[in-house]
Amino acid sequence: MTLREIAQLCGASEMLIPELAEIEPTGLCIDSRALRPGELFVAIVGEQVDGHSYVLDALERGACAAIVVHHRLPFATALGANAGRLIFVENTVCALQQLAARVLAEWGRPVTGITGSAGKTTMKDLTAHVLGEKGRVLKSPGNLNTGYGLALTVAGMISAGSRPEDFDLAVLEMGMSSYGEIARLTGLARPSVGVVGNVGTAHLEFFGTQDGIARAKAEMVDGIRPGGTAVLNGDDPRVIGMAQRRTDLQIISFGIERNADLRATDLRSGPGLSGTLFTLVTPAGSAEVQLPLIGRHNVYNALAAAAVAFAFDIPVDRVAARLATAMPTKMRGEIVRFANGVTVIDDSYNSNPPALLEAVRGVVASGKGFTGAERRIIVVAGEMLELGERGAELHRQSGREIADLGVDLLIGVRGLAAELIEGAGEAPRFERRSGRFYPTSDEAAVALVDLIEPGDLILIKGSRGVRTEKIVERLKAVLEVAGE
Repeated sequence: MTLREIAQLCGASEMLIPELAEIEPTGLCIDSRALRPGELFVAIVGEQVDGHSYVLDALERGACAAIVVHHRLPFATALGANAGRLIFVENTVCALQQLAARVLAEWGRPVTGITGSAGKTTMKDLTAHVLGEKGRVLKSPGNLNTGYGLALTVAGMISAGSRPEDFDLAVLEMGMSSYGEIARLTGLARPSVGVVGNVGTAHLEFFGTQDGIARAKAEMVDGIRPGGTAVLNGDDPRVIGMAQRRTDLQIISFGIERNADLRATDLRSGPGLSGTLFTLVTPAGSAEVQLPLIGRHNVYNALAAAAVAFAFDIPVDRVAARLATAMPTKMRGEIVRFANGVTVIDDSYNSNPPALLEAVRGVVASGKGFTGAERRIIVVAGEMLELGERGAELHRQSGREIADLGVDLLIGVRGLAAELIEGAGEAPRFERRSGRFYPTSDEAAVALVDLIEPGDLILIKGSRGVRTEKIVERLKAVLEVAGE
């Protein structure tokens, strides 16, 4: 799609010089540091950074043009000849959303929306992978799940030589930090299938209680197209209760504990860290699944994907085959093996109490599947953010539960993770010397290098703000990665 067509879809007034108007951008970008030549730069006004301050930098780095708000460019005269490369709108986020909504409306093919307090990015990736059985899938890259993130995903249909007709289905992740946010996203990309994976403690800071979080997540069910399908976690009372909000939807439930439409039975860890085995039971038959992801939490993610596949009439044996070829998303259960036998599970992308505990349970269960000498299990847990007034309490409670699971060493990183270590020390079976706290990921990384022993199994779990991936980077710098 040309710059002129994009400007029209955005409701923009363009100042493009004629020879630029027919150019097709290679992509859309909101970070001038990551911009690649030929991309269209969009100046987003954030809470701390205004992208308009980087318009000139973006153009000098090779942006074909920039979408901007006129009154936020007081230095426009300093742009000189670059002024002819500006597309003016009243609000850049709204312009992006209008562009995306119009593209999707004209495209008119099935959209699956996915939300949840924990694991929604993995859920989205597994769902897109399974739906690949049905056709060509557009999916949110990474965790682009905000108002402008979703719009940037849709922009991938009209840039870099892509056309909307190149895609048969879309799987879009939808996040939120306030009431009404998911409602706006479902209004932008009306899903025919909507998934609510779980309601946890993530974002307690913004909503106060889990019931408040559930109310915000329920906007997904409210936003599904009439006659569509809601895919709900039958083991989460707050989620399955959302089935009562609509009488015009097909409801497909999934779970492990209760009698859901799609269930996982006979769960067991694969040998070593090869993944998780279970039987997928559906109304259309059963199949054995060899999921190459560890932990019960990932079985729930796989069940959500299978339930969406069921809504699209994909045979259960093909669902099982697709799940068997899934790969961990970067920093979401990614496994790194070192030559000295140390194995690291890098789950650094995000963390909250339920997700942390499920990850530890998965690692402990998988660690028992190793043969030979006993392996030490080390958990490195970063501070969990956005927990509000209950933050200290939830960290301490998590520490006690982790200690009861039988880990050998627990390392807390930054801020309230000190309460994690205090909580672990209260557990009868956990020796206080088995808990360590470090104020930063850099300090934890240096310490861990001295603490590890050959054969250790290490889970690294952290929120993005804590940057626990630095610990993985440090280990890769000082240890030889297996196979390299």
